[in-house]
Amino acid sequence: MGYQLSAVVADAELLREQTAGLDHAVLGELRQDFALLPITPQLVVELTGSLPDYATDDRSAARPFDLVLSPALVEPLARWSRSGPVAYVEAEFGGGVGHQSAVVWLGGALSWGPRFDDVLDGPREEWPINAALVQLGVERGTWIDPFAEVGLHLERNTDGWLTHGRRRLSADYWDELVEQWENQ
Repeated sequence: MGYQLSAVVADAELLREQTAGLDHAVLGELRQDFALLPITPQLVVELTGSLPDYATDDRSAARPFDLVLSPALVEPLARWSRSGPVAYVEAEFGGGVGHQSAVVWLGGALSWGPRFDDVLDGPREEWPINAALVQLGVERGTWIDPFAEVGLHLERNTDGWLTHGRRRLSADYWDELVEQWENQ
């Protein structure tokens, strides 16, 4: 079973405020008062007025993202970051191979990254998404790493996150289901 993620992650209130007038913005609740905004083609069109552009070559440190972060797309993310740090994260895994990338804006400008890793053999805290989450202020908890701490493992792809957000599920939804099942 694969995993795919293309999303903006930031403080939940910041994302609610910045996306309130957008028709195609669906926020998925994460732990520690963070939220995830799945990046869909419809949302890109709404933010930029243009269809999204995708890279045709393999991901690398020089080209860390599948979605081309055009100036028209970076502009709203950088603007949003005037209210707090905003990260764009991507991950794609299948059959034990994959990659993850992340970048963070703060104060209207690029503040960290972009970072890319397709080996993921270093310490988990240095993996791009984990490191970006720390830049956002994710605090260490009982989960294995910041990725799991906020709940990014709960859905496997953009469609899952869209459903999660539309149903207004909490990041603890699955844990609550397990607890209910165990109590029966």
